[in-house]
Amino acid sequence: METLEFQAEARQLLQLMVHSIYSNKDIFLRELISNASDALDKLRLAKLQDGLEADTSDLHIEIEADSEARTLTVRDNGIGMTREEVVELIGTIAKSGTAELLTKLKEAKESPELIGQFGVGFYSTFMVADRVTLVTRKAGTEGHGTRWESEGAGTYTIDDAENAPVGTTVTLHLRPKDEDDALYDYADTWKIKEIVKRYSDFIAFPIRMAAAPAEEGAETPEPETLNSMKALWARPRSEVSDEEYHQFYRHISHDWTDPLEIINMKAEGTFEYEALLFIPSRAPFDLFQREARRGLQLYVKRVFIMDDSKELIPDYLRFVKGVVDAADLSLNISREILQQDRHIQMIRRRLTKKVLSTIKDLMSSNPEKYATFWREFGRAVKEGLLSEPDNHQPILEIASFATTAGDEPTTLAAYVERMKEGQEEIYFLTGESRSQVVNSPHMEAFSEQGYEVLILTDPVDEIWVDAVTEFDGKKLRSIARGSVDLKKDEETKEPEGDFGPLLGFLTEKLDEHVKEVRLSHRLTTSPACLVSDANDITPALEKMYRAMGQEGPRVKRILELNPNHPLVVGLRAAHERGAEDSALPDTAELLYGTALLAEGGDLEDPARFAKLLADRLAQTV
Repeated sequence: METLEFQAEARQLLQLMVHSIYSNKDIFLRELISNASDALDKLRLAKLQDGLEADTSDLHIEIEADSEARTLTVRDNGIGMTREEVVELIGTIAKSGTAELLTKLKEAKESPELIGQFGVGFYSTFMVADRVTLVTRKAGTEGHGTRWESEGAGTYTIDDAENAPVGTTVTLHLRPKDEDDALYDYADTWKIKEIVKRYSDFIAFPIRMAAAPAEEGAETPEPETLNSMKALWARPRSEVSDEEYHQFYRHISHDWTDPLEIINMKAEGTFEYEALLFIPSRAPFDLFQREARRGLQLYVKRVFIMDDSKELIPDYLRFVKGVVDAADLSLNISREILQQDRHIQMIRRRLTKKVLSTIKDLMSSNPEKYATFWREFGRAVKEGLLSEPDNHQPILEIASFATTAGDEPTTLAAYVERMKEGQEEIYFLTGESRSQVVNSPHMEAFSEQGYEVLILTDPVDEIWVDAVTEFDGKKLRSIARGSVDLKKDEETKEPEGDFGPLLGFLTEKLDEHVKEVRLSHRLTTSPACLVSDANDITPALEKMYRAMGQEGPRVKRILELNPNHPLVVGLRAAHERGAEDSALPDTAELLYGTALLAEGGDLEDPARFAKLLADRLAQTV
């Protein structure tokens, strides 16, 4: 027997492992099972590549718990290690046998399915154990094996182990249970099953748990297999039933309804990964809550790494549920946090592209499903028009909008097909509700002349319309911003008389509220309306910013008058009769207030407006 010291770095790592690196102590069992799975893969590979004589007919991992002795044992019949390898791999920080093997295999252009990356997962056992014993024998060697033991301090012992079977056995002498420190009873069968189910359910090899000893004279029960080994994403679609997919979806999403659509992906080449995604059939109640859970489950070689991996899917597709199983990823040392690298960005881009193309296919192949999808998730998808400029076109292609052309939503492509001859722009109007938009004064000329207008009532619509400039070469144009000069019919009545003096008078009297008063080409029945300059923010957007505590400079708007409306004609005549009439400023204020109310705006002084209106009505009684 030899007593050896850990390298200085390894001693420091042991302390970090116990106190800092892992946030969840349950991780230790995942790491041991991953190492065991690694060893089984290496044995199978050695037999195939090097002709090693080994029995690979029943490769498996075995777990044995002894609650009385307070021990937990994880055993595999994999490749095993020599004495020299034990000293080199376990006594040295981050000296991963898997990493070395991968380097050699890359040179030989081979790529086995191996999990280990850091060579430090074994040290996580000291979070839950005050003594760890490892017994191992290398496949293909004769004689004794090697026994390694340490209490996780500065030294470890290493000795020969007679009659050791091929493979590796790790026995943990568990610390006392301490739930206040999140240190559970890891000799408890229920706890072991929970951890295996969560982290290692899809490991390709069976994970067996020895049954409790039988009473004297009774037959010993067969070991129980704890993992399903059914990684649905790794199986061809034709071999998996819809019910299996639905059951898996319910398991990962906690949603009792069946998914709307199932998406399978498999990427091969320099970077390999598989994905199984689900589009739900209904929006969760917390879809628009900041603290809601979102993201995909991440596996690396069927080993569970984390829930809610936000880096793998953009936020506007946060409703998508599913699994990504990668061949290799840049994780931090505890495998609990993703590092940002090109592989993650590659997965994200490809998953996004696949989800958007699947939705586009639904539009033609199953309009009913698409309608359900857009009703439930369209508002979230439109957020992508703000966050991902590169995907403007794919998102616009799958978007639907309410329209004045009918009760059913329309796509932009369908809108463009229906555009009037000579129409060069896609017209839209934002508002809080359909009725408010349809009855807006801004809509009058467009409705009269048969122009279709998109009705945008989602809060996000106020923002994305400024980020997206065009679709299919047609500019998007708000009918409440800038000047409008629709092609007039021959019967359109031109204004009679000179409105210049009245416009100048109103501009002066309403200077506090508007930047300009001008005649309108968009009004047919209303006396006046308010419009924004082409580059100004809308009142609704201004209100949203104020609600978020962002007080900006107040933007004055333009008051447009309908020169053919009796009220405006009468106001011009009254101004011509006597510009000093004391009633004219009050009339100007009433005209402005009614225009503001007509578009759903808020009066600054409702009480004053009500008094002015009541006084004017009293004069007419």
